[in-house]
Amino acid sequence: MKVADLIADRQEMWEELESICGLINGGNKLDPVSIERFSALYRSACADLALAEAYQLPPNTVDYLHRLVARAHNQLYRSRSFRLRKWANVIFRQTPKRIFHDPCVHLATVLFWGLFVVSAFLAYDNTIWPGFTEKILGEDQMDMMRTMHSNTGGGIGISGNSFAFGYYVVHNAGIGLKCFVTMLGVLPGMVTLAFNAMQLGTVFGFMFRSDPGGASENFQRFVTAHGPFELTAIVLSAGAGLRIGISWIKTNGLARLDSMVKAAREALPIAMTAVLLFCLAAVIEGFISP
Repeated sequence: MKVADLIADRQEMWEELESICGLINGGNKLDPVSIERFSALYRSACADLALAEAYQLPPNTVDYLHRLVARAHNQLYRSRSFRLRKWANVIFRQTPKRIFHDPCVHLATVLFWGLFVVSAFLAYDNTIWPGFTEKILGEDQMDMMRTMHSNTGGGIGISGNSFAFGYYVVHNAGIGLKCFVTMLGVLPGMVTLAFNAMQLGTVFGFMFRSDPGGASENFQRFVTAHGPFELTAIVLSAGAGLRIGISWIKTNGLARLDSMVKAAREALPIAMTAVLLFCLAAVIEGFISP
């Protein structure tokens, strides 16, 4: 084939690749068909450049192909710049929608708060099930809760506050991590979440009774600010883990591994929201509530 015929035969494809590069550079989002076409044209241009150099085509043609391939390469492998508006949309619009519409979060919410409320009620009114609190918490933990909240806890200094912050991050996140990891097996996660719901609910019900004395009032003041963040984070951790756990059982036609990877991407915003809530609860517990 003559050089002129080769260039004429490939010119249309080069122009098409250049046109797609212009669309991408202009911020346009390509549909799946266009992305596949772009990849095919890029590979073809790379092959044409290799042939052009091997057969010593005119220098202007080689230079053009060098620029075209470099431009397509930069568009294909370009780094994503940080866009505040895009991240704000993900954080404040997409993530809340995903959380509120996720059935796994719904299931974790019903299980946790259902057992929490029932346990708190039984521990608060110990005439309904005498000895319920002692069976769930034990006498040692009940005494520890009374002692821990017998004073206001103020005046511990910045170093004490910082230590408390670190302790609460590890402690609270530890509960959430257990719920997340065990939920990967679904049934063990349900047991773990139920256990924590009953134990925490019993603590709340017991400490809201009048018999702990002044410790009851201190406990109520201490947990009111951070409790909603911490407990919500536990539920979200369980919901995110359950989302991944169910994916290897219900694959929706995907390979098991592909199904889990897809579910992990969907669960990541939920898990990160839980992390932020755990940290916020720890800041309140360590620096504000004391």
